[in-house]
Amino acid sequence: ARSATEKVVDWSNWPEYIDAGDNLGDYPTLAAFTRRTGITVNYTADYFDNERFVGALTPRLRAGQQVARDLWCSTDWMVARLVRQGYLAPLRSENIPHRSNLEPSLADVPFDRHRRYSLPWQSGFTGIGYHRGAAGGPVTTIAQLFTDKRLKGKVTLLTDVGDTVGLTMLSLGIDPSSFTAEDFMRAVDRLTEVKDSGQLKGFTGNDYVTGLASGEIAACLAYSGDLVQLEADTPETGFTLPESGHLLWSDNFVIPRHARHRTNAEKLIDFYYDPQVMAQVEDWVNYIPPVVGARQALLRTDPDVARNPLIFPSAAVRRRGRVFKGFAADEDKELNAAFGTLMA
Repeated sequence: ARSATEKVVDWSNWPEYIDAGDNLGDYPTLAAFTRRTGITVNYTADYFDNERFVGALTPRLRAGQQVARDLWCSTDWMVARLVRQGYLAPLRSENIPHRSNLEPSLADVPFDRHRRYSLPWQSGFTGIGYHRGAAGGPVTTIAQLFTDKRLKGKVTLLTDVGDTVGLTMLSLGIDPSSFTAEDFMRAVDRLTEVKDSGQLKGFTGNDYVTGLASGEIAACLAYSGDLVQLEADTPETGFTLPESGHLLWSDNFVIPRHARHRTNAEKLIDFYYDPQVMAQVEDWVNYIPPVVGARQALLRTDPDVARNPLIFPSAAVRRRGRVFKGFAADEDKELNAAFGTLMA
């Protein structure tokens, strides 16, 4: 532990997922954190995929060794795995007093009871993004995405297992927050049929944004925050929360068990749970903030963002969202392998 002698924290995050200034590498809230605390943040946008990022660190985590990051943001189901494997340090509330601002609906989740090891960085919905011209109009259901001949060969799904399998489950009447291995394989079988029909262009991370903007992708599984930003620049695009249900997910702050700068990382988390600070982030990233009070702050500074229902959804829309539960220890390898075969 070096927080007392090294005033730094190393944070990995997903691309385009923090407020940015005019110059490359300029992040206003990080600069404000350093001014307030004297702690420098080495911020790296190198978290492109849950499996890829965590997989690269797993040998050292398994051996009980330190890794080159003090903090990163993993999606719910990956947090479930990291908690189960004992790779995370508990978050100490005395260093994160602002955690009292956590959105109540996110305060106790199946994959991390009572939020002992994780706190949300951002939340969002997974639904359907579409290009009106390329798709011939809005795409409103998973059934349409999977079968509409106008979309054939121009549909992409997500490489994240929770998003793609979770939405497919919902279209089949399966609750992704409480599925069995048999339910999972039923959804994979349906996805295999869709792939074999020629409907798919492929699987992507959130780099689908470029193809959707140009119309090269007619419709896809997509994230709400991406589409809020995309619709502002490309009015031909749109976003649907399917009637069969949508996914509600979070990317969550976690600290590895043997982090060099654990205390500094906790201070950084606390900083972002200040509603004024989180409001600055939301004004740029356009996802759903996990911090109570962020909307009130934005009503004063950017009321259009504060009134956007995809950034600040109603209680009814939140309730319709389902969280992908993650895998039990005895099914993780097998079910992930089945999804990997589908994407191959």
